[in-house]
Amino acid sequence: MKLKITAIGNSAGVILPKELLARLRLDKGDELYALETPDGIRLTTYDPDFAAKMEVAERIMRERRGLLRKLAE
Repeated sequence: MKLKITAIGNSAGVILPKELLARLRLDKGDELYALETPDGIRLTTYDPDFAAKMEVAERIMRERRGLLRKLAE
């Protein structure tokens, strides 16, 4: 899919067609991440920083399951 860079005020932007928004499951106001890869730039809805934090949180929850149960009571 070919996209064109356009002027938006003092910045530049890309207009995403409806079909691409639908495939990415995005709507106005949603966040899109640009990740640098060996093959170029990848646009994704996946936030690698959030995913890394969730992995840490899940590990802590597994390790401290007993404490979490006590806190929930």
